[in-house]
Amino acid sequence: MRAGARLLLSGISFTVSPGDRIGLVGRNGAGKTTLMTALAGHAKPAAGTITHTGEVGFLAQDSRAADPHVTVTDRILSARGLDRALHRLRTAETAMADADGPAALERALSAYARADAAFQAGGGYGAEAEAARVAAGLGLPERVLGEPVGALSGGQRRRVELARILFAGREGTLLLDEPTNHLDADSVSWLRTFLQGHRGGLVVISHDTSLLAAAVNRVFHLDAGRATIDLHNTGWSAYLAQRAADERRRARERASAERKAASLHAQADKMKARSATAVMAKSMARRADRMLAELEPARRAEKVARIRLPEPAPCGRMPLGAVSLAKSYGDHQVLSGVDLAVDRGSRLVILGLNGAGKTTLLRILAGEEQPDSGRVVHGHGLRLGYFAQEHDTLARDRTVRQNLADAAPQLSDGEVRGVLGAFLFSGDDADKPAGVLSGGEKTRLALAGLVHSGANVLLLDEPTNNLDPTSRGEVLAAVGGYPGAIVMVTHDEGAIDALRPDRVLLLPDADEDLWSEDYRDLVALA
Repeated sequence: MRAGARLLLSGISFTVSPGDRIGLVGRNGAGKTTLMTALAGHAKPAAGTITHTGEVGFLAQDSRAADPHVTVTDRILSARGLDRALHRLRTAETAMADADGPAALERALSAYARADAAFQAGGGYGAEAEAARVAAGLGLPERVLGEPVGALSGGQRRRVELARILFAGREGTLLLDEPTNHLDADSVSWLRTFLQGHRGGLVVISHDTSLLAAAVNRVFHLDAGRATIDLHNTGWSAYLAQRAADERRRARERASAERKAASLHAQADKMKARSATAVMAKSMARRADRMLAELEPARRAEKVARIRLPEPAPCGRMPLGAVSLAKSYGDHQVLSGVDLAVDRGSRLVILGLNGAGKTTLLRILAGEEQPDSGRVVHGHGLRLGYFAQEHDTLARDRTVRQNLADAAPQLSDGEVRGVLGAFLFSGDDADKPAGVLSGGEKTRLALAGLVHSGANVLLLDEPTNNLDPTSRGEVLAAVGGYPGAIVMVTHDEGAIDALRPDRVLLLPDADEDLWSEDYRDLVALA
């Protein structure tokens, strides 16, 4: 596998069999999403072959429903083609009710019989009930099942796509890229149980260690430094212990070999000055060099993105506010009567269940959407920085470098490349289209766009999604040290610790309160 000119993986062979539950792990940018996309058949490897012998269900990181006008139920049922069968059944029922004579009724009955046979062959009403159970397990309330997918929040749409893949999977292979994104604690617990009982194959990319510990029985670790995969036929806990033991063993072996080699070189240096022992000295030096050469290569320390947030421009006492905001999608009211005052340097966290309007509120504050009523108030000197949950601010068809140049037009090309290098986009990576980046890479690029914005109010929607533990730690440290105002939506309790909120806004009721640790239990549920 290659990403542009960069070699990601070489000479890799493995199988995914029924019952294999594989955790695919590695640092952001190591090639996990690239490999997963190829396994799903959505991309081709530079060399080698990928063979499918059964059904494959693929949840991409940025999965989006193909048609926003289809209902949630139809979208889930479409995984087995049951949406079309159910539509023909409903059409036949309507035709029977509207039949204006024996001949028309006979035709309608015949059409109904054919439609019913096709529907029952696909699982019938049992399958429809199964789809509803999967949707409920992932936290989709019954009231949304009949709504068009386009009317849902970003988190709910993601859940619909995951429900569709799980409903389709049954005995096949599931390829899931960060499936816990946007899930609350109850839904993550349900997903763990579902995956434990899945009888087909499973390959999952996740930074949720609790999911990996509970669900996987094999671990594939992508080593970006060596362009290879370490295959571990163990569960997550055993993998971590084995990896730590291997690192300790390699360190001991290297230290011992280096001591012996140093001793041999010292003896050789003493002996080479005398002609009688010069040949032996050369032999000892060669032996010392061979001893070092036969050691396993030392693992290179993985690079860490130096993530930082902008130095905020001066502003007034209340740079951002909102008055009586309301927003509906169709018949579903998402926001009503939201009043907000974001003071200079304040820290506000927005909590609420999926679909309560958290992302919608941030999009309205950022100017990405317009409210049905009410208004957003821009105070003196306001500079907004917006980090979108779905990375909507990135132009997918423009390169990494072009995206950053668009966000910070005052930077020279050399300065743009310098910023990208700090965020681990070097060489050819800067010329990749943003649309091919992994979720973690998109997060880094979106954050890089904020660095030189001078923003004094940051709107952050799930900023730690898709990040490996090291990168997540960098983001949280940057959040903790930012002196401007922050309005954040998050499921991550660690992000709350870094934010140190002074206020909380509870949706959908739009109740604002001073932050208290009593609200912490709501974070993972939100």
